[in-house]
Amino acid sequence: MRNGNVLCPRIWWILVTIRCKFEKTVHSAVVGTWHISLPMTINDVIKEIKGNKVVFQDCFIEGFLFLLTFPFLTMPEVPGSLPLSSPPGSQLISHWDSCLPSFAIVVTNAETFQTNDSFRTWTRIRVPPNILTDDERHSVSQVNLSQDKIFFLINGTVYMKSFTAFKRLGRKENLPESGIVGITSRKWCWIKSLLKATKQISSIAIWTRNEVYLGYTSLKFVKIVTIERLRILLNISPVATLAVHNVAYTGHPLEFALLLHYCVTCNVIKKIYLLIYNEDLRHWAPQDFELVVAIDSLMIPYFLHSAAPDVILHDKHRIYYCYHNFKDTGVLQTPTEFGNLSRLSNDSIIHDVFIDYYGNIVVKMENNIMFYFKVDIRDAIKLPVWINSSIKSSFFQSTSGEVYLLNAFANGTIQPQEYPLRLEAQSVTFKAKEYCPFMAFYHNISHYIYILDKGQNLSVWVQIVYPENIGLYVIVELYGPKILQKKEHIQYEIALGYCTKTMTVTFFQTVNYEAVDDYFLLQYENMGVVLVGIGPSEYAKTCPIVPKVIQIAVGCDSKYIVVKGFNQTKCFQHDFYYIIEKSYLRHRPSENLKVKYDRKKYGCPLRLHYREKFQPLIQLYDEDSYIEDVEVNFIVWEIHGRDDYSYNNTMKMSGCLNEAQTWKSMTELNKDVPLKLVWGPENYKHCFSYAIGKPGDLDQPYEIINKSNQNHLVWPLDHRGMYVFRVKILDPNYSFCPLTAVFAIEIYGMTSRNTAGRSS
Repeated sequence: MRNGNVLCPRIWWILVTIRCKFEKTVHSAVVGTWHISLPMTINDVIKEIKGNKVVFQDCFIEGFLFLLTFPFLTMPEVPGSLPLSSPPGSQLISHWDSCLPSFAIVVTNAETFQTNDSFRTWTRIRVPPNILTDDERHSVSQVNLSQDKIFFLINGTVYMKSFTAFKRLGRKENLPESGIVGITSRKWCWIKSLLKATKQISSIAIWTRNEVYLGYTSLKFVKIVTIERLRILLNISPVATLAVHNVAYTGHPLEFALLLHYCVTCNVIKKIYLLIYNEDLRHWAPQDFELVVAIDSLMIPYFLHSAAPDVILHDKHRIYYCYHNFKDTGVLQTPTEFGNLSRLSNDSIIHDVFIDYYGNIVVKMENNIMFYFKVDIRDAIKLPVWINSSIKSSFFQSTSGEVYLLNAFANGTIQPQEYPLRLEAQSVTFKAKEYCPFMAFYHNISHYIYILDKGQNLSVWVQIVYPENIGLYVIVELYGPKILQKKEHIQYEIALGYCTKTMTVTFFQTVNYEAVDDYFLLQYENMGVVLVGIGPSEYAKTCPIVPKVIQIAVGCDSKYIVVKGFNQTKCFQHDFYYIIEKSYLRHRPSENLKVKYDRKKYGCPLRLHYREKFQPLIQLYDEDSYIEDVEVNFIVWEIHGRDDYSYNNTMKMSGCLNEAQTWKSMTELNKDVPLKLVWGPENYKHCFSYAIGKPGDLDQPYEIINKSNQNHLVWPLDHRGMYVFRVKILDPNYSFCPLTAVFAIEIYGMTSRNTAGRSS
């Protein structure tokens, strides 16, 4: 299983020779047909049958994508409900789930339809009577779909339909009752990403002319900014007009963009500014972008699947492009009419822009004339007419990632229609004699998100093959915090008139976290998400591939540690109490301590004879997968305050040159601090240098353990007891994760001074 995102982060690769690259897969051949059983998790969405480069029955086998998920349910039709539609004469309004494009919704002039199988089947979304007026029911201007909710924008108010209700959103949800201009959600699927300053990111954005709200899965909305705050941020005079123009999520998993329009006299023109907000860092970043448009223009942005925030925008007639982090901007050109698409389509206006993960971009006019280009391209070409100009239509993606058109007819019915975009594009580019500048572009990138912890690096290779004397190369583009270093190695070959360049790129960090002034601040500064785009230096509409975009997340994900040999369930099934004698407690209280043993929290204790030494073997896991045995330093302490145990190694035996840190010395340095916080990777200093620490008694027990230092816990010889330990990784350069675990040990073998007597 691979952690990546084409349409979601988990992809199954199946070779057509049935050499399967996954475990626990069952396949069999019956009457010439292969039947394959795939293990599934809740995050699995897209699978790919990846063709080998061999001939099979005189045909080359091509890769094929298909969606296979746990079912997403459409909302049922309720008898007696009334239709919900867009205003008469308006174009189709559509939306689909970013990670499951077959789960979609469309609003026509007659009805609203929802599907979970790319409109092979569908249900009608209707509303109960007496909630909306007839005029409101036929005034849907925007729609947004999530797994269990549908949001409608009707006359400046947001309504939500769920499986059980249809209601108006307002003050109770922290939203305005009216005046809402738009709603939007994420277009690109990044299910997994690392957060370092917040607990969750938004799934929907709602805005008025003066405010922006972000919504979360719990139907909680938060006002994120007001126009007054933006006026201060941009240092704009209070006499000028400033308003929210539009909002769109970018290709970054943690960011969205805000378009503002600004004018003083506001008679003829206005200026469009763009800011990007990082939800994790809660930071606004004004971009080097300014666009002068007519005062009545509405600019609609579409952010591309790219590392930098590349975007195309359109008004009614033209497409504007911004590539390479706003360094390359302009108007999309056409062979005639200087990019005015309306003049090339019988004065129709732009209805919609379709963009997929393969870099294809189709501009559809209201009369169904279409124009085609690809990412990083600055001119468009007109596609052949496909459907009648009187039919209302909209683009969608099928379960195999292919494009199709959904047609809505005057009688209120809808019909999906396959659209061979690739063939149509090849046809027009062949006639225009356009050629891709390179012959092949290969890479070994198999994931769409890579998570790096301390000490880890990522190496990928990329290869480009092109005709001699063209001079292509590979571009590696990074977007995000400057937390990664990069090392490149290039190999160059030339043969038979073709050049082959192979680049190996390694991403890594070299930060040393040991003995720093502020350990946690240094960690925070070196964590984050970096988007990396890798692609050829030149591109064309005929090129079959697009630059590869991956997410490198630096920080702590889902790693945890366990102590090997401890069982969580195979022991007694009840809690019990035991007494710890006061003389065995660290702070020597005046009374004995009664402790409840919580089996669910502590697991099953390991029973050891009092003469049996014990060295914990710490193992690192990621979710349910074993990674490695931990070999770095760690410490343990008894969580109830016991100190009637020791270690078999002394500081001298361990090689210390100065006195090592101990629990006693660290508690004296950190008085009034809870025991679990007095010692850790943030203040660890080793004892193996004369320059660190001070001379002292090296015959003291050495209280730091690792896999190879043969340091063990040893027990008292005159009494038995129950010990509940917590282990903490001490090495500051091991992980961003605060790695701790609990284990319990029951000592037996003595017949006197029983301090672990149990009582239910």
